[in-house]
Amino acid sequence: MGNKLIRQLEQNLPAEIAIPHEMKMLYQWIEDHNLFIDTDTHRIGFLYPDDELKANWTDTKRDGGTCVEFCASLNESAPCWFGFNNLNDQNHQEKIKEIQQRLYIFGQTGAEGSQCAFWLNDKAELKIVHMGSGSGSILCCVLAENALDFLRLLAIGYDEICWDEEFPYPPNIYNPKFFVSPNIAFQDWVKTTFNTEIPKIALEIVKRPTRMDDEPSQDEFYNWCNQYTNWY
Repeated sequence: MGNKLIRQLEQNLPAEIAIPHEMKMLYQWIEDHNLFIDTDTHRIGFLYPDDELKANWTDTKRDGGTCVEFCASLNESAPCWFGFNNLNDQNHQEKIKEIQQRLYIFGQTGAEGSQCAFWLNDKAELKIVHMGSGSGSILCCVLAENALDFLRLLAIGYDEICWDEEFPYPPNIYNPKFFVSPNIAFQDWVKTTFNTEIPKIALEIVKRPTRMDDEPSQDEFYNWCNQYTNWY
């Protein structure tokens, strides 16, 4: 059977995008530790046991580090995020095709619907980007220049990585009334597997946090998105 998370992702990825080696290692770590649930159609992966996370969650604290979900079925809504709700609209086929070739949503970063995706820039370099829900987070930018930095970002331990107002601070500082205990197992795996360190704050990874309602930005993903939207 192999790794179901990887297999389902490979079955849906556009031909132009290859899964980074570090993401394959992450998906294998998730499966090795049974950090997933299966729906009727897809497997959803986590960084912490879902049942333990929910059992220990209170109004003031929870365990488990950053909440994030990995699933291959999320990309079906990618063109809709840009406002193309009719995929058969002949007037926008070129734009829809380019979005589907260069962007692939693989994870949910926030409970309000924010997502992360693989994205190919104009130089065909693979970046990991953030797509805010619009109804909650409006963060739209390159989250990480590469997959390893994305893993290091997740390991810092924020509640969620969709709230850029927290990025200048270590976890649990911006909102001290709710304490998120770090995911030590995941942090240790990232450090030892990749011989790296975990940053103190997200801004060490996210270089140009940009929001949908910002003025034109130096962030390349934001500017690419703006070709298809009207945020300013």
